[in-house]
Amino acid sequence: MKNLSRTAVSRNCAQITLILLLVWALAACGSQSNEYVEPPPPKVTVAKPLQQEVTDYLAFTGTTHAFEEVEVRARVAGFLQSMNFTPGTKVEKGELLFVIDPREYQAELNAANAELSSAEAQLKRAEIEFKRAEKLFKQKAGAETDVVKWRGQRDVARADVLRAKAKVEKASLNLSYTQVTAPITGRVGRNLVDLGNLVGEREPTLLTTVTRYDPMYAYFNLNERDLLKAMAMNRNKIQEKEIDPAEEPVSEADIPVFLKLANEEGYPHQGELDFAESGVDKETGTLQLRGVFPNPGPAPVLIPGLFVSLRMPVDKRDNALLVTERAIGSDQGGRFLLAVNSENMVEKRPIRMGQLVDGLRVIEEGLQPDDSVVVNGLQRARPGAKVDPEQTDMKSLTASALKAAAEAGKDKDKAKPAAAPSQDGDAQPDKEAGRKE
Repeated sequence: MKNLSRTAVSRNCAQITLILLLVWALAACGSQSNEYVEPPPPKVTVAKPLQQEVTDYLAFTGTTHAFEEVEVRARVAGFLQSMNFTPGTKVEKGELLFVIDPREYQAELNAANAELSSAEAQLKRAEIEFKRAEKLFKQKAGAETDVVKWRGQRDVARADVLRAKAKVEKASLNLSYTQVTAPITGRVGRNLVDLGNLVGEREPTLLTTVTRYDPMYAYFNLNERDLLKAMAMNRNKIQEKEIDPAEEPVSEADIPVFLKLANEEGYPHQGELDFAESGVDKETGTLQLRGVFPNPGPAPVLIPGLFVSLRMPVDKRDNALLVTERAIGSDQGGRFLLAVNSENMVEKRPIRMGQLVDGLRVIEEGLQPDDSVVVNGLQRARPGAKVDPEQTDMKSLTASALKAAAEAGKDKDKAKPAAAPSQDGDAQPDKEAGRKE
């Protein structure tokens, strides 16, 4: 009984001790304050807008057209006898392309020459007879009717000679047409008629085309709003060069035009404005313009029919503000920038964008030169919230600077020495060493 009572007492003491410990723990928890600790502001990268001189351009789309394109047709009827060129190659002006069977036209020329000889003989006889009749009439040994008769025959003979000469010239011209030559210097197309076919029978048969690629035209259209800007620039050019528009073409103003193809960066091809229509098209509300571009070389970059992008400078501005495109956001209200004020608070700035210059976008409205624009960490920045800004230079975010940095990184990677292989020839990395590190 004593052992049982001792066990019960020990169990009770343990329970009391456990209860006291729980009470003490609860009291300790209640004495500590449960206060909210604000997290640190998110880090973002900001930059001042870049200020530089900017040329304003008008942008267009257009198509290229050959400077000259001539259809080579058969001007006389006959069977196509020979072809003297390789399709797709360059030919010079006057170079022989085709030969049409000339025998018929050679015979016509010979007949015309014979008629001319006969007419000249008749004329010579008529002149001799007229002189004899006139001499006899003056000596009162001949009748006046003989003089009149031979005078008339002489004049008819003269006309027959002129007619015969015209026939010879026409026959000679037709014979020359059997030698089909290149009308201009350029690239010749494929033969559209095979040898042995009859050409030029009912109409001048198209045989091939010759196209001149250098220089190259580009046609594009200007809407009314852009036309007013271009007209203002054109007036300034005319005043500077003292050009009379009524006497001299628009090309004398030396208005530059820049062109690029679909796979090119920038506008590498420079030409000049060559022609402008006399009025705006009433149906489209646009004015057609034409630029001319140098296109040298045996393998020219520009060919007719290409879809191209063009731009034309209209004005220059000092201290334009530019920011990287990655800093520009958009919502239902339009485009905007996030700027950090002097208290490191984020502000939303609605903007109006301009053209793209070396990867930076011109900001026309909504930005000041001393604003700090968020260029990295836009997802962490919220209007009205505080941030921890880190300053950078907007020049380092231009397309050229980013490209140079990428190329420098590639060169640095190439300069790194390759890892030496292990002695047993196994080039696999040491996984155990990697785990220890």
